[in-house]
Amino acid sequence: MTPAPLVLASQNPKKSRELDALLRPLGWQVQALSGFTADSPVEDAPTFVENALIKARHAARISGLPAIADDSGLEVAALGGAPGVRSARYAGEPSDDAANNRRLLAALSGVPAAERGARFVCALVLLRHADDPVPVIAVGTWPGQILDAPRGDGGFGYDPLFLVPERQRSAAELGADEKARLSHRGRALRSLMQQLAADAR
Repeated sequence: MTPAPLVLASQNPKKSRELDALLRPLGWQVQALSGFTADSPVEDAPTFVENALIKARHAARISGLPAIADDSGLEVAALGGAPGVRSARYAGEPSDDAANNRRLLAALSGVPAAERGARFVCALVLLRHADDPVPVIAVGTWPGQILDAPRGDGGFGYDPLFLVPERQRSAAELGADEKARLSHRGRALRSLMQQLAADAR
């Protein structure tokens, strides 16, 4: 059976290759959105799921193909869930990981370790067409704690500040395979794959 094309609502070729390897056995061939001329949609919804849906609908409309999108971020309990859906631009425009990390540390200044609970959240949405009334939705979370200083050189975003309690290492100190097993994105992707496999039966 020839795999069906599936557009990833991202310009990231590494993410496209990673998803293609995982979803091809389920009958999908992932293509990057960069193959289509497109402006970026306005992601102004209050939740990760809604923003992923906005991106997936946009990608499906401009490509005419099924689409998959993710939206993810960090929620810190002591900050009322911030930075949340604004995680990538917490310190303002343009998006800057180092500036976001500095702002997070400043916001948590004086907050004791026991009150620095946080979680990463990833929402994945797959649409079979732009007006699909029943999208496939998967959400993964990754609980942890915010450190008082960065640790590790791997990863991106808030990874150097995110302590993984069961490993006593930051997300930036984990190897790629270990991170994929534990992370919010890995959990969401496994949930999505289970749903797609069930649909294929």
